[in-house]
Amino acid sequence: MTSSARQPNILTTQRGSRALLDAVIAAAALASTLIQLGAHGDITMTPPGSRALDMAGLLLAALATTPLILWRRYPLGVFVATTSACAALAGLDYPIDLIIGPTVAIYLLAANRAPDTKWQTSTTATIVGLLAAYLTAAAVANGTFPGLALLHTALAAGGAWFAGERTRLRREQMATVTERALRAEQSAEQERQLAVAEERARIARDLHDSAGHAISLIAVRAGAARLRHPQEPDRSPAAFADIEELARQTVTDIDEFVGTLREGESPNGAVNPPAGLASLDTLITHHATTTGLTITVDTTGQPRRLGGVVDQATYRIISEALTNAARHGTGTAKLALTFGDDVLDLTVTNPIRTASQSRPGGGHGLIGMRERATLLGGHFDTANGHGTFRIHARIPYRGHRR
Repeated sequence: MTSSARQPNILTTQRGSRALLDAVIAAAALASTLIQLGAHGDITMTPPGSRALDMAGLLLAALATTPLILWRRYPLGVFVATTSACAALAGLDYPIDLIIGPTVAIYLLAANRAPDTKWQTSTTATIVGLLAAYLTAAAVANGTFPGLALLHTALAAGGAWFAGERTRLRREQMATVTERALRAEQSAEQERQLAVAEERARIARDLHDSAGHAISLIAVRAGAARLRHPQEPDRSPAAFADIEELARQTVTDIDEFVGTLREGESPNGAVNPPAGLASLDTLITHHATTTGLTITVDTTGQPRRLGGVVDQATYRIISEALTNAARHGTGTAKLALTFGDDVLDLTVTNPIRTASQSRPGGGHGLIGMRERATLLGGHFDTANGHGTFRIHARIPYRGHRR
């Protein structure tokens, strides 16, 4: 079933549930009113001092409660109808001391007022006027001041209004909290997407530099081969083979990240070779000098020359991981590189301060490292436990983009 087909079914179910709830409210109010009226007598016997419940009383009792079924559409109209029926019951000397229908109507009227709708003076005047009409009818029927009816009516109406306002305010507070949580979630998602976009732009800049460096090498080698060809023709095929291999590798790198645009240019227009594992010693020395981080390196397997994009991604992940260790650690870090048959595993482990807590979902650095690894078809994960933080990345040598 499609979502468009399910939507009417959901709305129908909600409407049915609301109609059933409204019917239950009206039935409970009617039953309570009949019990109150019947407590002083029954249909066959008329007790002294009040009128027994008869068919007219039954009809008025129904008019004093059953309109509650329509409170969602006509909240104020339901109060007018139920209070008018209660006034008729009191005027005909039926024993009704607690007007249940109007009390429920006041609560529903207050509890379900729209947040942007102010309580109108006309609404207050209508409520007070109808309650006064009910008390007047009770006074005329009994021939005395309706003190007990006044007390019951004031307590019931005031309590219903207060409870309705509290319910409405509580609902508005919950809606505000839910809206704030939704905005915070949307803001966090936007921040994550911005971090991913920034990291992809950085990757694109690295690719641009790599391609520019490779093209420069191709031009230099081609020019050298052209100049040496008359004197050393036998060396030309080897030079052309190197040029061809370099060109193929460059095209492969570009194909893996095609569509990503570079923002900005270098200040002097120069193209520098991108950083890679060949500069790992320099990177470690830089961290040791600038941050005081003590780094140990453990290499397993036979080191090999990595492709341009994989080499750059590996270097950037290591650099970011060491920065993270210097920022949140206790001054030491261990870098482990494992050269497998098809993939390179790198792990950076560092002890962390007891009070150090990572943000839920990680910061921009972790997002960037994960993005670099996954774009090359690799895997990235972190672990935090027993006072140690670990970053692990697995990157295929071929670096096929997912």
